[in-house]
Amino acid sequence: MRRMRRGPGLVRTVGRTAVIAGTATAVSNKVSTKQAQKAQQAAQAEAYQEQMAAPAPPPAPPAPAGGEEDVVAKLKELADLKAAGVLSDDEFAAAKAKLLG
Repeated sequence: MRRMRRGPGLVRTVGRTAVIAGTATAVSNKVSTKQAQKAQQAAQAEAYQEQMAAPAPPPAPPAPAGGEEDVVAKLKELADLKAAGVLSDDEFAAAKAKLLG
């Protein structure tokens, strides 16, 4: 008596299923990787556009030219102290030389 084959057999079916499942997993991983890369590139592009669109900070204000005014004010103060008799001529000259550098 001869047996009739009804189908591919259990081992062949299991093997085919494993190949199909492995291929599906590989394709799914590849698609996920590409989508993640696209999302990252889009986020970087958006961040770059936001950075470029942001207004530049205003320039720092120039340093006040009050250095000369400050020296003049101190010289006037020294002159007032000399006129009031608090400083002698030598002390005034030394303070003036120190102030003017």
